[in-house]
Formats: sequence, structure tokens, C-alpha cells
Amino acid sequence: MEKKVEIPDKVEVKVNEMCVTVKGPNGELSKDFDDPRFNGLIKFEQKGNVFHVSNSDEKRKTGAVVGTIAAHTKNMILGVTVGFKYEMKILYTHFPMTVAQSGDEIQIKNFFGEKGFRKAHVVGKTDVKIEKETITLTGNDIEEVGQTAANIERACKLTGRDRRVFQDGIYRTGRHLKTGEAL
Repeated sequence: MEKKVEIPDKVEVKVNEMCVTVKGPNGELSKDFDDPRFNGLIKFEQKGNVFHVSNSDEKRKTGAVVGTIAAHTKNMILGVTVGFKYEMKILYTHFPMTVAQSGDEIQIKNFFGEKGFRKAHVVGKTDVKIEKETITLTGNDIEEVGQTAANIERACKLTGRDRRVFQDGIYRTGRHLKTGEAL
């Protein structure tokens, strides 16, 4: 099986054994795909402006890993050329929540009238912008931005209450490229 990934003009892809590094106008991303189960079975090569990922055997698992590596590489190329943007909405009914950022964590205060605060970790180089009832997360690495959004949603998780009645929390409402195109 072989997957091909188109490389734009302003992007440079380098391979060092099983580590793929992508450089572009917005920065550099690197990911290590080393897995002892697939050593020697997966090959990377670059011909002109096309990046090839292939495997030497015809097993399904190895073919699935080839597709996964190609998809990760496409996301890395999108990240260094355009970037990713997630939008989140703060919802509450009775107790007004306040959300603030301090360092690499988001603090959620007055969630359901709780005296303490809940916190969510900001992963990597994700930029967080909080405006009234919306939170905007931007960054070059889709995994970092997505995990930060998941951490914020998980910090507002309710237990012991009916989700249909108690809908307070912070929820992801949009996932886009920084240009505004939907993913």
C-alpha cells in the first residue's frame, strides 16, 4: 500500500529514520512514528513535491499505519501553512461562570455555584483567547489544540445530574482552519 501527500511550495519535509519534520511559514512541527512492531516495514521517500509513505508487506495493520502516517503528515502541513482554530461556548443558566487564563491553565470559577475553581491544562503552544461567552483556541498542531479543547470540556463534566436538564458547561461549537474554512 502506498499513500501520497502533496507538499506545497513554501513547505519543507525532512525524514530522519521514522521522525517526520515539517517546516513552513508558520513554524515547524515534528512527529516521531517509531514503533517496534513496524520497524523496517514502513518506508518514507520524497520525490519532488510529493511525499510517499509505503509498506513492504500486505498486512492490514501495516496498511492502516501507512494511512495514519499520511493523515498526520497532511495535518502537519496544514498546521505550518494555515493553522487550526477551535471555538467554544460558555453556557450557564443560573450561576454565571467566570473563565480566566493563568499561565498554562484555564480556571473556571463559580461552576454551579461551587466555591472553588476547576482547572484545565493548556497543551503545548495553543493560544487561548477568552471573550465574554466564547473561547477561541488557535495553534499549529491540531493535536495540541484539540486536546486543550477536550481538557476544557472535561473540566466542566457533571456527575450525578441529568444532562438534559443541567446543560451548564463549556462546549466546542466550531472547528476550522485559521482562514475560516471548516475542517
